[in-house]
Amino acid sequence: MGTIGFVGAGNIGEPMVERLLAAGHAVRVYARRAEVRDRLRAAGADLVDRVRYVAACEVVVSCLYDDAQVLDVLPEVVREMKASTVLVSHTTGRPETLTRLAPMGKAAIVDAAFSGTAEAVRAGRLTVYLGGEPEPVETAREVVSAYADPVVMTGARGSALRVKLLNNLLFAAISQVTLRGLKAGRAMGIEESALLDALAVGSGGSSAGRYITARGGSERYVAAVTPFLRKDLAACRETAAELGTDLAKLLAAACDGPMNLDNFENGVIR
Repeated sequence: MGTIGFVGAGNIGEPMVERLLAAGHAVRVYARRAEVRDRLRAAGADLVDRVRYVAACEVVVSCLYDDAQVLDVLPEVVREMKASTVLVSHTTGRPETLTRLAPMGKAAIVDAAFSGTAEAVRAGRLTVYLGGEPEPVETAREVVSAYADPVVMTGARGSALRVKLLNNLLFAAISQVTLRGLKAGRAMGIEESALLDALAVGSGGSSAGRYITARGGSERYVAAVTPFLRKDLAACRETAAELGTDLAKLLAAACDGPMNLDNFENGVIR
């Protein structure tokens, strides 16, 4: 495979670039922060000062934060990409955003929503969902396999984002229940760390419990994940409304708990 372009070298994107370089790929990166550029240049990446300069690459990977960044940054890239190239979008957001992006150019677009942390990327164990046409999806699979395992094919473009939004909706609900359980444990005189250790090997355990432990407890966990879950639940609510799907009960479960998730960025739960 030729040079891979990369946009969005943040907390998750930077280790993705590192894994791509370690796998032997040539990587051309557009990054805004000077310290990130310096680290990735030292690691062997080719740094460019204009985002459109990544468009000449055979594959462009985008790991931008949200839909607003996608629509702000990527049109300039998509307009200059060739029909034979592939854009792999890791952003968790609305499938409709990629639908708006696609007519701006000729490149194939694959939605590649992921589940996991920067530590999972560094270990090569990030979970990535891929949605799109078979040939571009296979190209995307070859690229993301540098940092992802498993890679799950979900169907047509947009399906990976819908899977991820539902995943995060369920994760938010489970997180709220787990946080309530930890609060109940403290009221019953049980140390939070002791209860988390017990849940880790018990039937009441979950990925939420593991993440709370990894973050160092409920307070740090809530501070870290609330902005991301609020953003993703807003996208989930909007996507469900566009599809005519009733998610009211699931959204209510996701918002009922210690995390303040009902104050969405783009409105409140209805």
